[in-house]
Amino acid sequence: MRRVAVTGLGTVCPLGNNAEEAYLNAYRGRSGIRRLDSVTYRSSSSIAGTAQLIGIDHFDPAKLRMLDRLSQFALVATREAVSSSGIEASRLNQGRTGVFIGTGMGGTQTLDQGYQTLYGEHSDRIKPFTVLMGMYNAPAAWISIEYGLCGPCLTYSTACSSSTVAIGEAWWRIMHGGLDMAIAGGTEAPLSCGSLKAWEALHTLATVDDDDPSATCKPFSKNRSGMVLAEGAAILVLESWEHAVARGASIYGEVLGYGITTDVGHITRPSIEGQASAMKAAFVAANVPPSEINAINAHGTGTHANDLTETAAIKAAFGARAYEIPISATKSIHGHLLGASGALECLLCVLAMKNHTLLPTMHLDIPDPACDLDYVANVARDRVPIITMLSNSFAFGGTNAVLVLRAATRS
Repeated sequence: MRRVAVTGLGTVCPLGNNAEEAYLNAYRGRSGIRRLDSVTYRSSSSIAGTAQLIGIDHFDPAKLRMLDRLSQFALVATREAVSSSGIEASRLNQGRTGVFIGTGMGGTQTLDQGYQTLYGEHSDRIKPFTVLMGMYNAPAAWISIEYGLCGPCLTYSTACSSSTVAIGEAWWRIMHGGLDMAIAGGTEAPLSCGSLKAWEALHTLATVDDDDPSATCKPFSKNRSGMVLAEGAAILVLESWEHAVARGASIYGEVLGYGITTDVGHITRPSIEGQASAMKAAFVAANVPPSEINAINAHGTGTHANDLTETAAIKAAFGARAYEIPISATKSIHGHLLGASGALECLLCVLAMKNHTLLPTMHLDIPDPACDLDYVANVARDRVPIITMLSNSFAFGGTNAVLVLRAATRS
């Protein structure tokens, strides 16, 4: 079994247009959650975590016409990740490098525009590239094309755990020797009128905090009211430890293990047992006892069901030690990127460990007595020796995915 290093990081997300900016804003508790135009989204309370990406700044017009915002995010984040890995794109071993991308909703903006043209404008013609832009595997395909990668090119769609599954499956392939490198992560662009209204109909979205809209997402708080949708992408370059050391790569961290389980109870109602079993499976895969976990990145959506269930699941997985482990919930400031959330949170975990910090759970001013663990409320903690960290992702449909991460070391 081979060790798997994280050698590249890239993101376009509500916290910034590169990994370092995103980490610094998370550390400072600066929210990327903003009001949306109420006319465009047909709602006076529209709010989301928005990424500041202008496609024409990154792609020529001919290519841009074929790219949903979903694929734009993925390509820009991948370019940063590959660049930060220090490997020349031309030196990627095309047959020994895979692409593993998660997305929960695919090209929703393209599909929404097509439906509006077809039904709203009563047109018989929609964009000729609608299928190619809207299909779920478009981001992975475009990444493979851009870098000439002819190894496995796989797309995972397990709702909110999609990108954690993608990273975990990439880890598995490298660990077992099937690949030397992988581009892994997730992308999501759900901020269309149709998508927003569909989520609104589920009654899972938060009520906007009129005093401070950027503080609307309040995981583990007594006054939380739901989740906040967000857009963006996060990409990691993974490679076998031997491969990374041989080429003199800088190593950000290490993926130690991955656990995945399915609740099989209810399509929207989370399971304490299912989430706890995913954490336990991750411990086993990483060959790390629970006593060695120094911190947790919570799924922490800010919904009543998620926060209570995850709190109970952490207690079930760790026992009494759950009260000793600091927990961060960064969705409080970047919102829920659905299928891309796990990858962004994994990226932030890696940088937090690198910088010996614990990122804050913002807007936690009124703690819920039922959520009684150490949620690193409102202020980051410095000079914390985090060696091993857990990152949780739980999803509608019941797919629970957990990563065990370790700080960079040459040993």
